[in-house]
Amino acid sequence: MRLGFYMGYAPPGTSPLEPVGLAQEAERLGFDSAWAAEAWGTDAVSVLAWLGATTERIKLGSAIMQIPGRTPALTAMTAATLDLLSGGRFLLGLGTSGPQVVEGWHGEPWGKPLLKTREYVEIVRTALRRELLEHHGEHYDIPLSDGTGLGKPLKLMARPLRADIPIYVAAISPKAVAQACEIADGWLPIFWSPEKAPEVFADALAKTGPGFDVAPSAPVILIDDAEAGREFLKPYYALYVGGMGARGKNFYNDLFARYGYEAEAKEIQDLYLAGNKRDAAAAVPDAFVDEVALVGPKERIAERLDAWRESGATTMLVSAQQPEALRALSELAL
Repeated sequence: MRLGFYMGYAPPGTSPLEPVGLAQEAERLGFDSAWAAEAWGTDAVSVLAWLGATTERIKLGSAIMQIPGRTPALTAMTAATLDLLSGGRFLLGLGTSGPQVVEGWHGEPWGKPLLKTREYVEIVRTALRRELLEHHGEHYDIPLSDGTGLGKPLKLMARPLRADIPIYVAAISPKAVAQACEIADGWLPIFWSPEKAPEVFADALAKTGPGFDVAPSAPVILIDDAEAGREFLKPYYALYVGGMGARGKNFYNDLFARYGYEAEAKEIQDLYLAGNKRDAAAAVPDAFVDEVALVGPKERIAERLDAWRESGATTMLVSAQQPEALRALSELAL
């Protein structure tokens, strides 16, 4: 199991230079990759370009670049450019985000995310192969059929260093995960439970080919008091399970329920949407945090790592704010 560093995005009021500094430390420690995210704040591409210019070896992953925020042609251009600048270190992670962000921030229709993702990946791959770009689907029409009539199929002017830049897809629902396993080179799961995820997603994972990378992220807190570490993480999980989506349209809540926490999923969402965020956090079970995060002293983290290795995860993306946590993981897993 490889180690990657999940940088996330810079929280409000902070600079992305902070996670970049940790990613530079991760390279020194021997981590395989570092991944930048975006929501509606700092973007992933700028951070990865900065990181690439200040590192030499570590791979640069986007987890994720938002599909509704960029045309597939622009994403292909961006991927080719980052890969050229970094000497072949770029990993393209894509995801649709959720309807609140898609419609509320990007101003794009939610549409059919499964079909949209399939078309998007197909167009990106075609562009990176420098083939004439022509695609007429339900979501993307290239060249535009009802435009001026002046559009014509083009091919990427740049010569990509690699035409087969690895593409990862973030997916949560069983159908979306099955599609990711079919069309992508890797899958970026969230809230990976070594005990439950392999069973919940068994049908999809059975269809993966050789070299397919299952790369879940996991918060890591190195602390003597495991209970205090869990309490620190619970507001984060409450935000996603309770508030990252509308009632009846929250993919994180659905996953939480599929892991066997149906009653807790409803309670957390009810509390969060009613404005009781502290109570929502308190309702997150200790058992869930212990499943999906690495929290506690070094010895306890070492014990949990065995479960991750046996779960089918091939890359573990460590989310940590402590340099000492990165050092501990490098000693335990590398």
